[in-house]
Amino acid sequence: MIRLLLTILALVLALPGAAQDGVPPAPYANVQLADPAQEAQAHALMLTLRCLKCQSQSIADSDAPMAGDMRSLVRERIAAGEDPEAIRAWLVERYGDYVSYQPRVTSLTWPLYAIPLLLLLGVAVVLRRRLRRGGDA
Repeated sequence: MIRLLLTILALVLALPGAAQDGVPPAPYANVQLADPAQEAQAHALMLTLRCLKCQSQSIADSDAPMAGDMRSLVRERIAAGEDPEAIRAWLVERYGDYVSYQPRVTSLTWPLYAIPLLLLLGVAVVLRRRLRRGGDA
């Protein structure tokens, strides 16, 4: 009985090791392009793209396998002569606006830009009224 429990315990402890990603990294995940100008373009674009797994890091800074795949994809497309903004547009179309640190202003996102300005304007109006009342007293 103890052997059975120890075997089950060993299997349960081995599960995280078996769950590791067995897929090899993408070809350009950690290899720079030969052309320094193209690599500079690719790196600049990678800094503006969010890792979908880490969510707080750019794909240039993340060690997640998905970020490596995205780095490779960016480098391959830059090497093929594709425009960085076209690559960004394709990634945004595929993964949504969240993938970009430079979100577009659309009919759904304009309140994110307008509400803080309206709040500041409201605070300025309230402060002005309070200061006027305080001066009159």
